[in-house]
Amino acid sequence: MRKQLFILFAMTVLGLSATAQTKVIAHRGAWKKDKLPQNSLASLLQAAELKVWGSEFDVHLTKDDVLVVNHDADFYGTDIATSTLEELATKLHPNGEYIPTLEEFLNIGLQLDGLKLILELKQSGAGKERTLAAVPMILNLIKKLNAESSVEIISFDYDACLKVRELNATIPVHYLNGDKSPEEIKSAKLSGVDYHYSLFQKNPTWIAAFKALGLKTNAWTANKKEDIQFLVDQKIDFITTDEPELALELVK
Repeated sequence: MRKQLFILFAMTVLGLSATAQTKVIAHRGAWKKDKLPQNSLASLLQAAELKVWGSEFDVHLTKDDVLVVNHDADFYGTDIATSTLEELATKLHPNGEYIPTLEEFLNIGLQLDGLKLILELKQSGAGKERTLAAVPMILNLIKKLNAESSVEIISFDYDACLKVRELNATIPVHYLNGDKSPEEIKSAKLSGVDYHYSLFQKNPTWIAAFKALGLKTNAWTANKKEDIQFLVDQKIDFITTDEPELALELVK
C-alpha cells in the first residue's frame, strides 16, 4: 500500500513538473499602467509589487567604465557610450530619478524577495570591444554582491553571450536575436533563448525543440492577449511583456 502511494505521489509530482506554469517577466520593469519611467527604480519596485517572476532591465557601459541602467543608447539626449556618469547625471527621469548605476539597481533588486533580475547587456554604440569589455565587469559585480542566484543575463550580441559562458559556467544566459538553432544554443552551452514571440508563432515546433534539449524558452515582447495566450498554450517557460498585469491573469 505504501509503495502504491509513493508511486502515485511521484507520478503527480512529475505531472506537475511537466506542466509547470509559464512565468511572467516585466519588460523594463512594470511601468506602463502607472506611467513610470522605464528601467527606473520605481518600475523595478512596481514589478516586485505585482509579484511577477522577474523584471528585465538594460545595461550600458559609460565612457568612464560605469555600468548604468537605461534602454536607449542615450539618456534624454546624452549619449551613454561617449559620456561620463557625471555628465549623465545632469539629466533626470520625469519622476526625478537619476540614471541608476547597475550596482545601485542590483542592490535595490536584491532586497525584493523572490524577484529575478533579468539583465540585458546592450550592444555598445562605441563598438564590439566595449560591449565585450562590459561582460567581466558585470560578472565581477554580480559576484561582489553575491547575486549569482538572483540574476540572469540576456543579449542580442551572440559573442557577448559566449563571453559570459566562457567566464562563468553556471549563470543563466539567453540569446535574443532569433537566428540560432536549438542545436547551436546547446553546443554553445547557453541556458536557452529569448526570441521575439512572432518567431515562435511562425515556427510552432521551436518551443518543444528547445525544451527537448533541456533549454529554456522565453518570448519578447508579447503584449496582446492573443499572443500571450498562444505562448501559454505552447507551454513556453517565460513571457516578457509590457503588460504584466494581463499576462499574470492569463497564466493563471
